[in-house]
Amino acid sequence: MEAIIQYLLTGLSVGSVYAMVGLGFYVMWSAAKAVNFNFGDIFMLGAVLAVVLLDLGAPLLLAAPAAVLAAAMVAAAIERGFVRPFNREANAIGWMLTTIAVGTMLESATTALFSSNPRALPSPLAEHPIRLGGAGIYPQELLLPVALVAVAFGLEFFYRRTLTGRAMRAVAYNRVAAGLVGIDADRITLLAFFIAGLLGALAGLLIGPVIQASSTMGAVIGLKGFLVAIIAGIANARGVLVCGVLYGVAEKFIEGYLSTAARDAIGFTLMVLLLLLFPQGLFGKAEFKKV
Repeated sequence: MEAIIQYLLTGLSVGSVYAMVGLGFYVMWSAAKAVNFNFGDIFMLGAVLAVVLLDLGAPLLLAAPAAVLAAAMVAAAIERGFVRPFNREANAIGWMLTTIAVGTMLESATTALFSSNPRALPSPLAEHPIRLGGAGIYPQELLLPVALVAVAFGLEFFYRRTLTGRAMRAVAYNRVAAGLVGIDADRITLLAFFIAGLLGALAGLLIGPVIQASSTMGAVIGLKGFLVAIIAGIANARGVLVCGVLYGVAEKFIEGYLSTAARDAIGFTLMVLLLLLFPQGLFGKAEFKKV
């Protein structure tokens, strides 16, 4: 029983990271029908920049929000310089290649400046584990699902209760029609990538004290966050949240009862099978275009 509780708690923590990264992909796709394929590096920057700022003498309460904001600005700059110029036409795919290339450059530059060795990101919530039902877990890990719930409610409020959020929904529904009523679609898309950057960097910052910060920490997590979004149906935020958490829990049970090596092999196999069965995603709907 203790093992089951342990896998549930750690799976909920890891799944919250996948869900938060997946929500970042949702925000980008909704506004631009394009995503930043180096989003895992934005996730990484949230933790790495916090460590750098702490090394420079900044207090944690200043370093944490500054790192998240800086990473979000990088995400917005990528949209302006490497997504928008290559996403002007329907079915354009140039943004895929450019964002992958930018991701390689970001990771290489971070490795050169920060080194590839993992570095501790100190947090008072990651010093002493607590016992819950016989299972041990750090309060920092429990903070992740709390942050995910706060992010989910925040996005819901933003999209439904603010003018900017409604404008973003209008652009997601029909970019041309939104422009005809005076909405600056390019500015909304830039904002969407900035918000997505905030989500990704926040996830990296929160998990950093648990797994340590490194230049390569975002590669696999970024990929899993994207796959979670696709499996859920990338245009369904609630579906992304549910699939992210469930995938994290499933991973921990596979890891616990089989092995760490089997975790990714079985996890990715399940994702492929689900895509074969549900091409539009578990919560997605087929899109039809009138001609």
